[in-house]
Amino acid sequence: MTSFMMPLTAIQPSQLYISAAKLAQIESWFDPAHLADYDPLPVKRLAERVVFTDGHTRALAALRAGLAAVRVAWDEDDLDWDAYAICVAWCLADGITTTADLAGRIVTAGEYEVVWLDRCRVMQAELHDHP
Repeated sequence: MTSFMMPLTAIQPSQLYISAAKLAQIESWFDPAHLADYDPLPVKRLAERVVFTDGHTRALAALRAGLAAVRVAWDEDDLDWDAYAICVAWCLADGITTTADLAGRIVTAGEYEVVWLDRCRVMQAELHDHP
């Protein structure tokens, strides 16, 4: 998988919240001086945007460590792109257009389960019930 550097400001999040517990865990081992040691963050072009398909918490950890760009790679997995389009629309509706916008949306693990994971489960069920 070919990776390349991309500014965090050029990547659209597809997630509304960050788990504080997961962020703390990542920040315990993340070292911005050794980026080559970490897997690139997956991105995909959806319409005119480059979107994170995963790695939102790692991206926020990088931003909080002072990095302006991260190593990414094109996601070639066969994912539910309709679901990602919905998630991006949610983000845009809430004014989330860069990783920096997630800095104010760090919630406890319990809150994350309710406000993000449960919301996604409902959306996935609706997508599968109404193809």
